[in-house]
Amino acid sequence: MEDFVQKLRQYAKTGTPAERRIAKYFTEHLNDLPFETAASVADRLDLSPMTVGRFLRALGYQGLDSVKVEIRETVTTSPAQLQSAMSELHADAAEGKPLAVLVAEQIQALHHIYHLTAQPNWSEAVGLISTAREVSIATHARLASLANHFCQRLTQARDGVRTLDAADNRFAELFARLAVDDALLVIIDCRRFAKARLLARTARRYGYKVVLISPQQADWMADQSNVMLPLPPARAPDLDNLPPLIALLDCLSESVILQVGEEAALRRRRMMEFATVLGETANH
Repeated sequence: MEDFVQKLRQYAKTGTPAERRIAKYFTEHLNDLPFETAASVADRLDLSPMTVGRFLRALGYQGLDSVKVEIRETVTTSPAQLQSAMSELHADAAEGKPLAVLVAEQIQALHHIYHLTAQPNWSEAVGLISTAREVSIATHARLASLANHFCQRLTQARDGVRTLDAADNRFAELFARLAVDDALLVIIDCRRFAKARLLARTARRYGYKVVLISPQQADWMADQSNVMLPLPPARAPDLDNLPPLIALLDCLSESVILQVGEEAALRRRRMMEFATVLGETANH
């Protein structure tokens, strides 16, 4: 990371006008880079994403994702710092400070997710997603963006992953075939997803295996899925409990990527290379 910062300082002095602007922005916003994309940086600086991409390649990185990986690997919090931060958080939460209460609740939910990753049902879900001939992901339209994110993450590990939602009766695609061989349906449940139980029962009747992601208190029957991954209770009955759901989907997709191993790393490299080629082609 020190080498990266040193290069930024050098470009801030000797680079082209665009390079100096990017270097200055990166230097002043290192903590924000994990939440940025080349497009968002370009938009902030009134530059093209390809200009930002060329700058990153000049620094020796394939893209901003490579920088984020290095930041994650090098920027660490010591146990003492972590303990101090947690003590401060708990003290503020005990005083009823709203944001401290919210963060404390979300940390508790993350503890639930982390504990879940060590359970047999987690390993079984990872195995099913890794080895099924095809994987369909179904949810309510409200959560479609999360399902798409989960799908995109899984494509780093395997082929044959798609998302479905209730729009235009797309759930019917699951049952258009007379026979289903080694296919998996992942259902992301939420309080608005009234069709979830009917979908699960029908899918199992047609031969699909079903992995269910659902709130802990939901009234699902044991025989409606092969594997259930329970989310912690929502903060309020009318909430969709999105932070734990996002964490679970990220941990689940990462577990699948890790289980697939080297082939997943090769797939991701090929995908990044192709994305670079497409980006360069679009600018010619």
